[in-house]
Amino acid sequence: MSQIDLFAGICVSDLDAAKDWYARLLGTDEVFRPNDTEIVWELAEHRFLYVELKPEHAGHAMQTLFFDDFDDFDAFVAGVSARGIEPATRETYENGVRKHTYRDPDGNEIGIGGAPAEAT
Repeated sequence: MSQIDLFAGICVSDLDAAKDWYARLLGTDEVFRPNDTEIVWELAEHRFLYVELKPEHAGHAMQTLFFDDFDDFDAFVAGVSARGIEPATRETYENGVRKHTYRDPDGNEIGIGGAPAEAT
């Protein structure tokens, strides 16, 4: 079977503002720009998040990134806070799964989920 890459897209109204915000959220610069209206970040091997300048569609995206390691979630959230972005909401579900939802300048939702702590 051939390899499958995933590109999750988010429409934005201001490409420069989105570039800054997503670089701070993700803690890394983009990996490439396929054209003048798109910016791409690699989240993991073969998994990409891109923003595209489409003001008429901005603000309606809902994406969630999920960490299966409790400590990785905490480290990611701490890094985002250190870069000046705080979640709009924080939730912990009955099963212990945590989710922080961030909103970009257009109101697009980026959820960061984390597995519950293992019982000791």
